[in-house]
Amino acid sequence: MPRKLMLSLTAIFLMILSACSSSPTSTTSTTTAPASSPAAASTAGTTSSTPTQTEKKLPRVAFVYIGVPGDGGWTYEHDQGRLMMEKELGIKATTVENIPEGPDAERVFEELAQKNDIIFGTSFGYMDPMYNVAQKHPNVKFLHATGYKTLPNMGTYMGREYQSAYLVGMAAGKMTKNNHLGYVGAFPIPEVIYTINAFTLGAQSVNPNVDVSVVWSNTWFDPATEKQAAISLLDKGVDVLAAYQDSPAGIQAAAERKVWGIGNDSDMGRFAPETYISNPKWNWGPYYVKTVKSVMDGTWKSEAYFGSMKEGITEMAPLGKNVPADVKELIEKKKQEILAGTFDVFQGPIVDQDGKVRFEQGKKMTDEEILGTTWFVKGIKGVIPK
Repeated sequence: MPRKLMLSLTAIFLMILSACSSSPTSTTSTTTAPASSPAAASTAGTTSSTPTQTEKKLPRVAFVYIGVPGDGGWTYEHDQGRLMMEKELGIKATTVENIPEGPDAERVFEELAQKNDIIFGTSFGYMDPMYNVAQKHPNVKFLHATGYKTLPNMGTYMGREYQSAYLVGMAAGKMTKNNHLGYVGAFPIPEVIYTINAFTLGAQSVNPNVDVSVVWSNTWFDPATEKQAAISLLDKGVDVLAAYQDSPAGIQAAAERKVWGIGNDSDMGRFAPETYISNPKWNWGPYYVKTVKSVMDGTWKSEAYFGSMKEGITEMAPLGKNVPADVKELIEKKKQEILAGTFDVFQGPIVDQDGKVRFEQGKKMTDEEILGTTWFVKGIKGVIPK
């Protein structure tokens, strides 16, 4: 910056001192407030030698992914949520991809806990590894997607995807010609089981004659394995195929047979536009923004968050271009009932696949009962491995 030759040595010294005091410290683990914030406001034009306000340090945030954002499904939507959080809060988060559930995850969480203030783990199998690490780092906030274990510094988060799954099931029940639906499940855990149940109940609500055959891939993201599981159901003659995995392999296999397909997690219509019906879709951004903000303002508390369609964390992807208008109207009406709170997916009577009445007429399942579901509803063909 140019200086006038006649400035005294004392004035030069004061200006240099002031400039040095307002410069942020450069580190690899600290993210500072963006230049547009008051903390980083420009001091151009002032002649005061008083040091400017120290830039406010933002929390260091990390995300651990089971797959890659390019999966087009689960990890993609979490990454979209991260990007929204970064844009709104001016934070650049760390991401670690392709981390398997188990010992590797615990090692990664331990390493991240030494460098970050908030850590999001985005897969069910991360629960115990994260829990173990959280106990050793009480000053770090840990958030686990889809789990049920909490600590004072560890919370869980999930959405009522079963609400959108019910609506997609309604579409499947209207679109089928032979009343045989198929569903490829990822792992036999409550999250997947109650989603399949909701899908089935939705289909039965518009077509009492449908049945749903279920097979398990035991994968979250393995397109080859998931395609083979889908083919096994297509070979049995199902004419609508749904899948609970992170890849579009199931709807692609269905499209090859000219069978209606239903994806998961993200809008997968682009993978099979002619035969696509819809699928449940996630929207994690608002949750990530809210959670990080609460840590920043000191109001964060550990909780088991279970968001709904009304809160926007889960929704139904747009219905495919070849879904009839009357089906779209029917589903939209039911969607509005869910949003208004006048309809509950898991309200009795609910009968399991063995004919046992699980919930009597009018009785609603509690969140604990939903999250602990280990049984199939009537109309599902398939077993839940022990």
